[in-house]
Amino acid sequence: MAVQPGRRLLLVSTNYAPEQAGIGPYATQIAEHWAADADAEVHVLTGLPHYPAWRTSPAYRGVWRTVEDRAGVRVHRRRHTVPPRQTAVRRALYEASILAHGVLAPPRTDGPPHAVLAQLPSLAGGLLGARLARRHGVPFVPVVQDLMGAAAAQSGIRGGDRAASAAAAVERRVLRAATLTGVIHESFVDKVAAMGVPPERIRLVPNWSHVSGPSQPRAVTRARLGWDDGRTVVLHSGNMGLKQGLDVLIDTARLDPELRIVLMGDGNQRARLSALADGLPNVDFLPSAATRDFPDVLAAADVLAVTQRASVLDMSVPSKLTSYFASGRPVLASVADGGGTAEEVRRSGAGRLVPPEDPAALAAAVRALAADPDAAGALGAHGPRYVESHLSRAAGLARITALLDEALAEHAVRGGAHGSGPAHGSGAGSGPGAGQRPVQREQRGAEA
Repeated sequence: MAVQPGRRLLLVSTNYAPEQAGIGPYATQIAEHWAADADAEVHVLTGLPHYPAWRTSPAYRGVWRTVEDRAGVRVHRRRHTVPPRQTAVRRALYEASILAHGVLAPPRTDGPPHAVLAQLPSLAGGLLGARLARRHGVPFVPVVQDLMGAAAAQSGIRGGDRAASAAAAVERRVLRAATLTGVIHESFVDKVAAMGVPPERIRLVPNWSHVSGPSQPRAVTRARLGWDDGRTVVLHSGNMGLKQGLDVLIDTARLDPELRIVLMGDGNQRARLSALADGLPNVDFLPSAATRDFPDVLAAADVLAVTQRASVLDMSVPSKLTSYFASGRPVLASVADGGGTAEEVRRSGAGRLVPPEDPAALAAAVRALAADPDAAGALGAHGPRYVESHLSRAAGLARITALLDEALAEHAVRGGAHGSGPAHGSGAGSGPGAGQRPVQREQRGAEA
């Protein structure tokens, strides 16, 4: 599926490269795919790199606005607050600062875009995307990676209930403005429809595995990391936030000294978790692995862990899960049954579920896998097969492009939001039959 040559496209995403976790890699690969796939002029409106550490990258400190050319994409960055600790008020200020700077300094392009795509759960990104699409009379296509209202209600942060109500109201407004809405998992369909979006305007666009498989033998990487002492290595990679409930891994290490628990990444709970693990010789904290090294580190572990607090019934699928599957290692999901993560682990056949916040159950499951290497290997082998059949990058990007094409075609049939506009039909390959199911170094410069 190819973007029609000559298009000017705008992607709004709070996170973008060089961020390696969360929705950043998906936004990056979408934009770079559009830029390389055809003669498309692609712009991205984004923030300053800060995730998952929740600290502005040192390379961007003091920067207010900048324009970069990355892999053929024009990236417009805007400064915003970055709360080191999560409260409802601080999160609101974070979103408000993104929205205010985006409104005051929208990206300058050589002409109006033909379409605007925005990634949620960013409330500010959704509002900015809807506003820019309405201003230019072009299709607006949000892709729901998560819903902030539901996440805030389950986050455990102070003021979460009030924040959830406010976030849900904003999300409802954003989604009702959409030409078409993409959701990454079928569990979001009913929630989005409940916000007033007709089901026939919802399309399923699952995420893909945005990393490659391992390139080095496991033994080589384990020796380099110091994991060759015979202990079973349980690795968690990604954001260390409240929602993840990572205390269960520290408690698991305390229960079983023969396990090595490794937490790789960053987040606003890392310092607290490090203090909690003080005195435990079998808990290691690692920085995020470099992009090229990441698949090998995942594959070097014995078990890959994904955890969530018991109160979280999360409909989203964490981005780490698609990377875990590609590694060929078994996954243990300490999550509530019935959510998107549990469903995806079950569907893949690449892991097992254990009750959330239950260190005894988690330790027992790890020991069972360690005692039966053949069973562990069989589980892990399902991951790459699932990636190839369901989560390939080519298929995922084709689904996003087909969603965009369909929105452009529908908008053209309607005659545009104001009876005219820069959007034009996409021709053959658009519409739900085209794979949709309803339901370089950074260069800085002045603003163009």
